[in-house]
Amino acid sequence: MTIKQWLLSSLVASTCIVPVAAAAGPIENYSPVTADRLKNPEPGNWMLYRRTYDGQGYSPLDQINTSNVKGLTPVWTFSTGVSEGHEAPPIINNGVMFVATPMGQVIALNARTGDEYWRYKRQLPDDLFQLHPTSRGVGLWEDKVYLATTDDHVVALDAKTGKVLWDTKVQDYKKGQYLTLMPLVVNGKVIVGGSGGEFGVRGYVVAYDANTGKELWRTFTIPGEGEPGHDTWQGDDWKSGGGSAWMTGNYDADTNTVYWGVGNAAPWPGETHPGDNLYTSSVLGLDPENGKIKAFHQYHQNDSWDWDEVEAPMLVDLQKDGHTIKSLIHPGRDAIFWVLERKPTSINYVAGWPFVHNDVWKGIEPETGRPVVDPAHKPVIGKRVEFCPSLWGGKDWPSAAYSQKTGLVYVPANENFCGGFSGEKVPLVPGKLWLGNQARGYRLDGSSRRGSFWRTAGMGSSHRKEGLVAWFRQIAAVCVGDGRPQAIWCLPEEPMTGISVPSMRRPVTCFGSKKPIPAS
Repeated sequence: MTIKQWLLSSLVASTCIVPVAAAAGPIENYSPVTADRLKNPEPGNWMLYRRTYDGQGYSPLDQINTSNVKGLTPVWTFSTGVSEGHEAPPIINNGVMFVATPMGQVIALNARTGDEYWRYKRQLPDDLFQLHPTSRGVGLWEDKVYLATTDDHVVALDAKTGKVLWDTKVQDYKKGQYLTLMPLVVNGKVIVGGSGGEFGVRGYVVAYDANTGKELWRTFTIPGEGEPGHDTWQGDDWKSGGGSAWMTGNYDADTNTVYWGVGNAAPWPGETHPGDNLYTSSVLGLDPENGKIKAFHQYHQNDSWDWDEVEAPMLVDLQKDGHTIKSLIHPGRDAIFWVLERKPTSINYVAGWPFVHNDVWKGIEPETGRPVVDPAHKPVIGKRVEFCPSLWGGKDWPSAAYSQKTGLVYVPANENFCGGFSGEKVPLVPGKLWLGNQARGYRLDGSSRRGSFWRTAGMGSSHRKEGLVAWFRQIAAVCVGDGRPQAIWCLPEEPMTGISVPSMRRPVTCFGSKKPIPAS
């Protein structure tokens, strides 16, 4: 298997923009990664999961554009030797490319030539089982590379040689705990969150000293006895309530706050864990110095659809009525496009609307941002319940992006894809899957094919159509399957005011709708 298409854009950026590392062998003249470089990366480098701490996934490079992209040709190809799904971005530091693969492997390459400098391959236990045997990248700090492994360790490697510098056990893989994310490095702290929500674990975010591997703090995503939010659980449900944190967080250096997404409650049927179930399906604002929860917003309560919200929201400064809103933008798995306001000690609801067809939410409470559930589409024990979107949600784990040039948010969305399941009460067996359902998915038109659409939501400028002035521009949809474009207009006058708009197959409604506007 080659990665030529996957790595081509980063390859060209690195070969055109940044210096070239030494020839194959131990890396000479490696560029140390500092706090300043992570906060303000050079245009040709990609040293964080989404390039910058704000999580926007935006590159300022413009040498390749629509006029010349068709002329690109492969410069080199490289086989990683692994056939499992590759989900990590290539990490670029001044001509050195780090590629993390499934099966606990890190490969350091010369980005210009494709020559291998070194390769680390972890020896994984024979009895290891995890749902997603992958890796989403390596973190960088000074002269070290950090890998989170599926057997639940964090490993520090020498960036020049691949030699193991320290290896710290996080939790016990035999109980369903594992790691797949790219570590987030903030001011000398290596921060990771665990996977395993479908095994009945209690989720957490944990930080380690970048030089020694010593644990500095650990914050559980489900509050224990005596902690704020514990009363949103009943009995001992919190001990196995899920809330895994398996995607990399984003960081606001101005307020020294890490924003981390939290996964679904366990098991799937909400009837098995009554209550709002904080902090599942939420975003947490954490103090990276001590792990203290400074703020939170729960996207939806008592999750019953496997809609984890693990992708951290993007940090985007929006303009409205002459004022700057320091926002958090999150196209949710719950099919709601969330706009929140981030403050040093709070996260406030601003606006939300569905970006794909949904029949679960009747609306959003304007003061709290709490979704209003339609009970007819909430799974229960002993009865099959259908709902839209499906278990895969309006958007799965692949990240959205924000363009500073266009002012648009780009969302890899799942449209016209519904599903359902019948809930079951199943006893928890440590280390075994604990879903609590029998599930299947299907498309709205009854076929078995998945209908996928790319949607973009414009942010931050006004647009006039039929007399409405919006501070969000259009939501546009393009059907990937047959290429037919259709613009969808969703123009809120106020944070809770919108309009009803047509979709490709079913109407998409902006909550608080007042008047319809046809698609353009």
